[in-house]
This record gives sequence, C-alpha cells and structure tokens, in this order.
Amino acid sequence: MKLTCLAITCGGTGGHFYPGLSIARVFQRQDGEVLLLLSGVNSEKQREIAESYGVPAVVLPRMPSPKHARQFAAGLAGGVTGAYRELGKFRPQALLGMGSFASFPAIFAARLRGIPCFLHDGNARIGKANRLLSRQAKVLATAFPPVNGGTSKAKRTVVTGMPVRPELEAEAGISKEEAVAGLNRAFDAGLKPDLPTVLIFGGSQGASVFNRIAPEALRSLDAGRFQVLHLAGPDKLEETREAYRDAKFPLLLLPASEKMGLFLGAADLVLSRSGGSTVAELALFGKAAVLIPYPYAAEGHQADNARYLADADAAVLVDNTDFTARRATELFRDFLDAPEGWRHRAERARALAKPHAAETVLAAISDYFDSTR
Repeated sequence: MKLTCLAITCGGTGGHFYPGLSIARVFQRQDGEVLLLLSGVNSEKQREIAESYGVPAVVLPRMPSPKHARQFAAGLAGGVTGAYRELGKFRPQALLGMGSFASFPAIFAARLRGIPCFLHDGNARIGKANRLLSRQAKVLATAFPPVNGGTSKAKRTVVTGMPVRPELEAEAGISKEEAVAGLNRAFDAGLKPDLPTVLIFGGSQGASVFNRIAPEALRSLDAGRFQVLHLAGPDKLEETREAYRDAKFPLLLLPASEKMGLFLGAADLVLSRSGGSTVAELALFGKAAVLIPYPYAAEGHQADNARYLADADAAVLVDNTDFTARRATELFRDFLDAPEGWRHRAERARALAKPHAAETVLAAISDYFDSTR
C-alpha cells in the first residue's frame, strides 16, 4: 500500500515544529496529502507559518507541562478529543509524532482510531516523551545515533537524519564566494571572500557567551586577518553592537536572518549552541564549529548533540561555564594560526551529514506499509 495520506503532530518549540513542517512540505512534493496537528504556546503562529507554505494545519487545545498534573490532564483530555475529531475527518494512513509532550494527544487519538503511529526524535538523546510513546510506535526515526537507544520500545529504530528546510538543503552546496556575494547584495556588507570568516549565533534568544565574550576575544586579535558574521538574537542587537565598539575588522551584525544558507555558506568557523537542527545543518554545510551546549536543555541533550560532532573530531565542545574570554581567544587564535586542523574538522562534519532526511523518514514509514502487505 502506497503512503498517500499522512498526519504529523508537532508543536511546542521550533525544534519540533520546523522538522515536522519540512517533512510535510516534502511529502506534498511527492503528491501526498498531509495535515499538521499543532499544540503548544506557539501553535497559532506555527499554523500561520505552515499555511504560508500551503500546508494545512489545525490547532489542538494547549498541552501544558506534565509538571502541572491537573492542567496536563485537562490538556490531554481536550487534546485527545480534538485530535480524534480531526483524524476522523482527515482519515490518514499514518500519524508521525515529532517529539515533546505536545504530541501526546494526537498519538493517543490515533491509537484509539487504529492508525499506525511513527515517531521522530531530533536529538542524540531520545527525549522523555518519545521514550514513553515508543511502545506505540511502529518505527522511531532519529536524527543522530541515540546515546540511549536501549530506552526505546519501538518495533524498529532507524537513524534518518534531521529534516531541514528544503530551501536550506538546496543551498548546502553553495561556495563561499557565492555566499559572501549574496550577503553583500542582501545587506550591503562589504565582506571579502578571501578572509577567514567566523559566524556566531546563540539561538533564538541570544546569549551572553556569544554576545559579550566572543566580541571581547575577537577585538583582542589582529583585525586584518578575519571578518565576523554575528546574529545576536531578538532584542540583543544594541548590547552586542556596544560589545563590538571600535572593532576594526569587517562585521555584519544582525538580530537574526532568514538567509541562514548564505551565512553558513560564507563561514569557515561557526560558534553556536548545539540544538539538533544546528548540528545537522553544520554537518550538511560541512562547517567546523565550536559548540557551547545550552546548559539548561532537557536531560543535557544539547551536550549529547555536540558530542556527536566532537567525538568525530568535527567540532570542539566547550562547556558554557568554561567559555571565558581567554578560552575564546585561544580558539580563535588557533583557527587563524593553524587553519588546517579546522579544515579537517569541516571535512569530518560533512562526512557525517545525512541529506534528504525528510525523504528518508517518509521512506521508513512507507517501508512499514510495504512489509505488511
């Protein structure tokens, strides 16, 4: 039986929503019919984003954290009722859950309707929600080899990679020259393609280790040897601009940008957190990195993601508390004085890439239906 109709439940953080949206868009390109079931504080905005790409989406009642038992129970009951109704109208062959407790209602509703369930986990550590739901899953797809794979009760676990935005995947082969030219056109930046280029971004909220410590370290170096691209995060632009005050090197400083393909394509070294999507994109673009895991990520999963690259000598892992101005200066200086080692890391990163992850996830679901004919 060919897979032609799929529901995807995703929501909560962007780390769950955007990979789900990417799979939905790829499935539509394969002439499949898809529906997103969203739950979480950002679900209304996520619905608008999905529909801007032509992907239909419905918002389920908000699913609170399990830390609040009564609200969680109420959200679960309302979510299951809403999901059961929507699945009855849409009648998908399968339901794919992208992780987090926001996926609970749709998974439970699918089980009540006898719809086969599949899961995807976007980190190197299978999350608590997916561990609990794995008993219901025909297949658990993972972005990276899971460090706790034995905790899954799914019938099958397969490493598929992390689905990234189709536009970003299409740009992964861009040359540095093309990327720098694109940034210059877009931002009138005056960047040079022959200068070693450092890209710094600290996630959607920014962080002091990126916006304060990195500029301090860079300002201590010979300004004629490099250039910097820095995405400071919303509401962090002015304080970061102050941190770069009187800097003599070329600098493109923005709060954020949708043109990540150009930024990654132009970079020779990336300084960032280590969310699942970031790690996958670094590998896809073949970029050496210094990774500073977000210290409050659930169960330390960002550290596990970072180790996936660091253990392969594709990145340097630095604990958040250890990233001082002195340590940053040492790393930047080594990047400039011993570039061959960092080029090796970039090659190792590219070797770990899993392109076309959305297609691979969809193929894993299709394989299940082929095996049950």
